[in-house]
Amino acid sequence: MSDFRQHLSQVFAQDIPLSQAMGVQVCSWHEQRLELSFPLTPNINHQASMFGGSIYCAAVLASWGWLHLRLREIGINTTHIVVQSGQIDYPRPITHESITALCEAPEEHLWQRFVATYNKHGKARLQLTSHVLTDTGEDGALLTAQFVLHQ
Repeated sequence: MSDFRQHLSQVFAQDIPLSQAMGVQVCSWHEQRLELSFPLTPNINHQASMFGGSIYCAAVLASWGWLHLRLREIGINTTHIVVQSGQIDYPRPITHESITALCEAPEEHLWQRFVATYNKHGKARLQLTSHVLTDTGEDGALLTAQFVLHQ
């Protein structure tokens, strides 16, 4: 397991205990793309699909984890990241045994503005989008969330 993947797994286990109950696995961190996986069994609902609350948490963990790892790459090793707001859509049910949640980088100019704001003020906000996929790779859920980094 890469250093970044192992590090994030440890952060989830230590700082976000719910992630362990959900069965999160850090699958990959490559080219500013984070991929997590979750088993269906601990996240199942009465319809034999992934529970909406678990989907939301999976999507938040993907974005939160992305931001944590990206900050670590530039030398800011902190967990002082909070989700401020989030809008999620659930266009399709998620029913397969191994569920994927992923987050990719925002546009570069937004990232650069976020870093500059944090360096200047010790606080900054960044909007990230994450996806929780169906077994065919379509969006089962799409989260757009605002994250705040603070000292």
